[in-house]
Amino acid sequence: MARNLPPLNALRAFEAAGRHQSFSRAAKELGVSHSSISRHVRGLEHRLKAHLFRDLPRGLELTRDGAAYLSHLTPVFDAIAEASDALQERPAGVIILNCEPVFAVKWLIPALGAFNSRHPDIEIRLEASSDLADVTRYATDMAIRFFNSGVPDRPATLISDTWVYPYASPKLIPCPLKSPAQLLNYRLLKDRNSDTWGRWFQMAGGVDPNDVPAPPWRMNANLALETALNGQGVILCSSEVTARDVAAGNLARCFDIGFQEGGYYLLLADGASRRKAVRVFQDWILENSKTLRTTPGPDNQPSG
Repeated sequence: MARNLPPLNALRAFEAAGRHQSFSRAAKELGVSHSSISRHVRGLEHRLKAHLFRDLPRGLELTRDGAAYLSHLTPVFDAIAEASDALQERPAGVIILNCEPVFAVKWLIPALGAFNSRHPDIEIRLEASSDLADVTRYATDMAIRFFNSGVPDRPATLISDTWVYPYASPKLIPCPLKSPAQLLNYRLLKDRNSDTWGRWFQMAGGVDPNDVPAPPWRMNANLALETALNGQGVILCSSEVTARDVAAGNLARCFDIGFQEGGYYLLLADGASRRKAVRVFQDWILENSKTLRTTPGPDNQPSG
């Protein structure tokens, strides 16, 4: 008996638009125009004689019929993708990865060459942003985000929890210094929006916490790090971000006094782990970042 199936392109357009609650994000995911998604969805609604979306002042919302239809279609498309991946000898496909800018520039991009050489059939489309919070509402498969404390409210895997130390350009300060109080003679920078300097001086001792100026949060992490690299201040920064600049002699650690604060986590969109290419990349990044997941004691602090 022949199946009475709507056109596949129309189903794909609706499924993507339903997941993202957006025609624009669906168009980006499928590599088509916004008008193409709209045309397919409207044609599907006409065929089914049902309203699948309702227009809102800002964006779209699934109707009750649309939500019920989507709940059947998404597992079917996931199963098809998983079955297709299983037939391939080598994982292939496109992975959209959204990453914190400073982690992308200082750690991920330098490491990606090895992944590309090993898996030439997997294309990593890297986007940089620190604003993405909900991967399910954006056209991305994975995201790397920093969390100051606690853990994400969705399934996530820790990539790095390296320690935070003070660093400066050798052109500015002849590191290491003898006394923490010497740092008060320089502009204090930081790569995250929390009272890291207050905590550091409390640990280092020799300085009244009331004498520590509160650094104004005026720059994002990338700009704060570039400011330090150009000899315009001292930065409190995690060691995986500074490792390459330290090795190149562009930064030096001022003191071997540090602490852990938060960490970078890998977050996956719903259903992304069913794809072989995503699982391969996840395994790769966890293997290559394992030295970043250390919990040293006071006598065993990591170098970098």
